[in-house]
Amino acid sequence: MKNYVAPGDMFPFTPSGADYVSGQGALSGTLFGVCAGDIADGEEGEIETTGVFQLPKTPSQAWTVGAKVYWTSGGVATTTASGNTLIGVAYAAVGSGAGETLGLVRLNGIPA
Repeated sequence: MKNYVAPGDMFPFTPSGADYVSGQGALSGTLFGVCAGDIADGEEGEIETTGVFQLPKTPSQAWTVGAKVYWTSGGVATTTASGNTLIGVAYAAVGSGAGETLGLVRLNGIPA
């Protein structure tokens, strides 16, 4: 196809106000992705918008497989929809222990 541009799973992202590190979650408008590398404030980098990633989650919150997962303004994943941005679904169950602060998320790759 002569009009093909790219697979579309990587998306350009330019942070404003802070540096981002490889593996950190990032919102570009309403599209969520995970930084493919370190990105300095004001510099363009890329975020991966599909796949399964281990992300920080709200402590003391249990997840079930397939539960909708959202991104908070505080930079953690949660199953609480109100005021948060839908980013995907829980890839694996996780318990509600205070020390269970990471969860596996399958990113949906579409704007919320």
